[in-house]
Amino acid sequence: MARLAGLAVFDPVGDQIGRIRDVVVSLRGPLPPRVHGFVVEVQPRRRVFLPITRITSIEAGAVIFTGKLNMRRFEQRSTETLAIGELLDLAVEFKGERVTVQDLAMEQPRPSDWLIARVAVRRGTRRRGETHVVDWDEVTGFGVAQKDQGAANLLAAFEALRPADLANMLHELPDKRMAEVASALNDDRLADVLEELPERDQVIVLSRLNRERAADVLEAMSPDDATDLLQELPPEQAEGLLRLMMPEEAAPVRRLLTYAEHTAGGMMTTEPVILPPTSTVAEALAHVRQQELTPAVAAQVYVTRPPGETPTGRFLGVVHFQRLLREPPSTLLGGVIDITVDPIRPEFTIPEVACYLATYNLVAAPVVDEHGRLLGAVTVDDVLDHMLPQDWRERK
Repeated sequence: MARLAGLAVFDPVGDQIGRIRDVVVSLRGPLPPRVHGFVVEVQPRRRVFLPITRITSIEAGAVIFTGKLNMRRFEQRSTETLAIGELLDLAVEFKGERVTVQDLAMEQPRPSDWLIARVAVRRGTRRRGETHVVDWDEVTGFGVAQKDQGAANLLAAFEALRPADLANMLHELPDKRMAEVASALNDDRLADVLEELPERDQVIVLSRLNRERAADVLEAMSPDDATDLLQELPPEQAEGLLRLMMPEEAAPVRRLLTYAEHTAGGMMTTEPVILPPTSTVAEALAHVRQQELTPAVAAQVYVTRPPGETPTGRFLGVVHFQRLLREPPSTLLGGVIDITVDPIRPEFTIPEVACYLATYNLVAAPVVDEHGRLLGAVTVDDVLDHMLPQDWRERK
């Protein structure tokens, strides 16, 4: 069943309508659980239910169904369990020994009736343990509440998911399970996922981490996203985490906290691509090529006098990515600056920033202080994030 995660789902005419995110089952004690159907994610990030009775084929690369798909948002009932999200990594008992669930297998004993018939369990640690595939009735403990549950096998099933999709999957899990899975991610991956979670979920996950780990994750987040998260915490808790962060990582976050939340200063990134006018086009292209940059941040290079860290020396202008592609690699940035892009001030409101970007067809805008120093850049994705309803991440 873990191999079903991410599998493409096709309608009767061969059009892909989404991907499987989980399997809905009902536990029945010692009897094999009955499979009700699949949780399918369709665009835009909506999770719907596909009954198992509609499935006509399950193959290596696709699941094919017949009939119409009900687009009503999936709501898990109290009698239902998510096989992948909630049962993988569960600690159970096999022949009196504590083992961990690695995977589950479903079978079709008769038409339109699917059951979880087999369980793959591991003795010992993940690296040195033995794996056994046993019948469902040989394992006990599936219905017992557990204080802690691992996440290695669940994360392996969703390893290829983009941060936004993994965040969506975590959001649908019970709070306890969501926090367990999130805390099992490495710092960089968790930072990326936290940036995509609703604020409530961010607070739940961060509060479960020990304070040192929470500070490390905040350091891995972009300063503007870390600032947004800290603003959701009690002031004393936020200040405690800032003190645990490396001073050079905490400094831009502290600066952002001084601006009102719904202004250019409050939502800007302090880490755009900044280069001096003596840098070449080749050097600029090497910087915007960095994989961790979002498309909006990589869309233009900000040219300033030294120092090159925000707040910089005097802001000179921007060089757009398209201009970089048209110029010889040895060309100096100082000769290709677009001086027609006027910077904005940190006190600009969100509607003012949105109008500015729309008027000049830009995906990012430089933010400068009264001395003409670059403070950061506001990107269109940040503007959209703040203009949409507060609960937009939960509207699927």
